Amino acid sequence: MTRDYPTARPTDASYLADQPPLPTELLNLPWIDCHNHAHTLSWEDRERYALAGCRSMVMVASGYHWTPYKPVRASDIRFLWDDAVNRRAAIERNHFFEAKLGLGVHTGVRIENPDELLAAMDDYAALDEVVAIGETGVTPSQHVERWDPDEQQAVVQAQMEIANDHDLPVILHTPNTGTESKRSYRDGIGTPGYEKNPGMSTEPVLTGENPALESVRLDIEAAHDAGLPERRVVASHADGNNTTYLMEETDCHLSYTIGHSWLVGVDAADVANAIDEYGPERIMVDTDCANVLRTDPFALKRAIFELYRYGIDPADIRTVVYENPRDVFGLAEE
Repeated sequence: MTRDYPTARPTDASYLADQPPLPTELLNLPWIDCHNHAHTLSWEDRERYALAGCRSMVMVASGYHWTPYKPVRASDIRFLWDDAVNRRAAIERNHFFEAKLGLGVHTGVRIENPDELLAAMDDYAALDEVVAIGETGVTPSQHVERWDPDEQQAVVQAQMEIANDHDLPVILHTPNTGTESKRSYRDGIGTPGYEKNPGMSTEPVLTGENPALESVRLDIEAAHDAGLPERRVVASHADGNNTTYLMEETDCHLSYTIGHSWLVGVDAADVANAIDEYGPERIMVDTDCANVLRTDPFALKRAIFELYRYGIDPADIRTVVYENPRDVFGLAEE
């Protein structure tokens, strides 16, 4: 049965059944990016966050990519913290979203004298601007210099103890297993879109059957020893390699990084599958946008629409992209 349209001949519109109501609430749904490095991005990229409806974000000042020296000294990491503290208020004034901080000791490169950082971290954790410790977590291999996993775990645990003292969540860097490459790049070229010098990675310090998952298990062990409740741990970069363990054997929150799916192989479909299997209560989404990566400030907004297209209820989408990070990190308070 066709419908009447004044077209010369019937078009698709003549045969369409009544369409479901449009989820217009998703157009203005506030969202929170609970893990990015937006302070390292361009002004235009941060403006894209604002244009896409970002309500709040956690800018993580823990990272080794921006320190020019190897080995990395404690003072180099302290500079990263101070730079983020220095610039945060101006970022808020320019772009109107709430910008809070995550400060931590990343183990992607061995850091000389990490005890200097741990001694200073308590004062930083007391700042209102700091809403998380991290990102941190045991890493299977490092850049330039290897860091023994027992030493890494001790540094991670010490940070978790500080987080527990200040009732802050910890953002874990959980290593991804990556995507299967169709073929390798020319020696010395590296991965286009990831500005990390090739050939500088060390031999792994974890060499078991599944080093990426083993590192996460060591992180959870550190949380237990630190007395940090699992519900205060946000496992960023969640993927198919660690979701089952984290969801079924811990009470941690999982954050799926969808800002550079081309690199880590995680996208909105993975988030939708996790929601279907485990519910939305412990799931978040982040972009991990940073200046060393080809990333997309619009990725989280796009994921909102993709989750709906994959069949996720709008109320569950709101839980994942707004309510969970709001509650865990204490963000977007009116």
